[in-house]
Amino acid sequence: MNELLKNIVWNMSEVIPEERAGMLGQRGCVLWLTGLSGSGKSTIARALEKSLIQEKRLAYVLDGDNMRHGLNKDLGFTEKDRNENIRRIIEVSNLFADCGVICISAFISPFRAIREQAKQIIGPDRFFEIYLSTSLKICEQRDPKGLYKRARRGDIQSFTGIDSPYESPDHPDLRMDTETLSVDECVEPILSMLSAYQKK
Repeated sequence: MNELLKNIVWNMSEVIPEERAGMLGQRGCVLWLTGLSGSGKSTIARALEKSLIQEKRLAYVLDGDNMRHGLNKDLGFTEKDRNENIRRIIEVSNLFADCGVICISAFISPFRAIREQAKQIIGPDRFFEIYLSTSLKICEQRDPKGLYKRARRGDIQSFTGIDSPYESPDHPDLRMDTETLSVDECVEPILSMLSAYQKK
């Protein structure tokens, strides 16, 4: 073990969460949007962010593609790298929530174990799992980036929904099917849930 690691300790803030909440007029939390590629995560996340900003709430979207342009640009798409990608996002989301920000994290995050890990790290009281349950058939029909076609041809390996599983949440805080619901119809229940959280 590196001797320097023994000197790493958690540096406690002198600011308590209630102080930030009082300053911002809101409590930080993480809205974790999960679902297949093409289910509408990014679209709903951006619409939700805009609605919250219009309500004078401090909100920010962490999006999979954007994160891979910066913090996670060194990662590929092996199982190991994909797990590390989500691990980093969990930690960043947690920091945002600590700052009092309403963090909207939009990631496929296909495995229950990693989403449970996110919940435990961020805290069950401020982690909300929102499952976009749109079917594989509809997501393939949309295929905005042509990824499903490439996966079907074998150009992309271990693609979620094709040759890698997606484990749907057992008990999400919200479940929505974007085949039957409009963007506004998806955003509204999230805002309602968030409003109830802020009043606690």
